[in-house]
Amino acid sequence: MADQNGNADGNAVRVGAAADFRDGDRRIIDVGERQIGVFRVDGEFVAYENRCVHQGGPVCEGQYYPQMEAVFDDNGRSLGERANYDVPHLVCPWHSWEYDLRTGEMVGLRKLKLRAFPTVEREGDVYVIV
Repeated sequence: MADQNGNADGNAVRVGAAADFRDGDRRIIDVGERQIGVFRVDGEFVAYENRCVHQGGPVCEGQYYPQMEAVFDDNGRSLGERANYDVPHLVCPWHSWEYDLRTGEMVGLRKLKLRAFPTVEREGDVYVIV
């Protein structure tokens, strides 16, 4: 299945053993001239080019946080904020552009998205399809 470089099927690049990824882990791999960040989110793998849509910053190297949500009382008064851990956000380290890690969509303008790559698990390993 895989050649000596770990490549499989000509366009599937082995990232590593699925068991080596805890939820929230990431790995950045070099594929030719580009870098791809692979993340495990809620037990699923997602992969994005390590390039922010804003100015090309290394977005996959950024921190990720839960989505912050405003909380209001019945009269519309702000009671503060709470963290929603079901919606992880990835923040580009250059200019803090923020993306929904599950979808790659920019939080402030959902039509802007990170370039995504499909991932597959085979025989206990994770591959990104390029």
